[in-house]
Amino acid sequence: MTDSFQTITNKIGEGFYSEKRSKFFAFAHHVTSVDEIKTIIASYRSKYFDARHVCYAYMLGAGRQDFRSNDDGEPSSTAGKPILGQINSHDLTDILIVVVRYYGGVNLGTSGLIVAYRTAAADAITHARIVEQVVEEQIVYDFTYPMMNEVMRIVKDMNARIISQHFDNTCSITLGIRASEADNLRRRLDRLSFL
Repeated sequence: MTDSFQTITNKIGEGFYSEKRSKFFAFAHHVTSVDEIKTIIASYRSKYFDARHVCYAYMLGAGRQDFRSNDDGEPSSTAGKPILGQINSHDLTDILIVVVRYYGGVNLGTSGLIVAYRTAAADAITHARIVEQVVEEQIVYDFTYPMMNEVMRIVKDMNARIISQHFDNTCSITLGIRASEADNLRRRLDRLSFL
């Protein structure tokens, strides 16, 4: 089971490519939702309103199953797919890459466009910082106050992150832990209930 994935930090990675007076400006963003992606794309369309094309590709989720690419009027598969190809070749997720093209007056042809969009996207990734993130599971555990020391010992021992806690006659704690360790933590906490 994979419980980590590669993504980029919140710092925008910027890339550039130029061919036959056409200019390709690329921007790599860390994203976590389709709504966030729509907002970012709309801001580029507004900021670069005089550009001929605003093409993009994105990948979301630890399982890398939510993705899309868009050619924005370029010949089919000459813009979005090469951008998505760079995301895949770097094994990234939770990322959006937007490439803005200013047309230089000379047609680049299908292979020229593919090279241009691929190179601009790769340059944006190069200028972004790639990080590994862990997939966490949340566990809620209810216990009586006298069990506090044993519960905290397990939390510390398993390196679990305390998300929230409520202590009274009946206590409740919400923990975050690496997905591959979640079953083990549940078992250890459940054993306490039978002591």
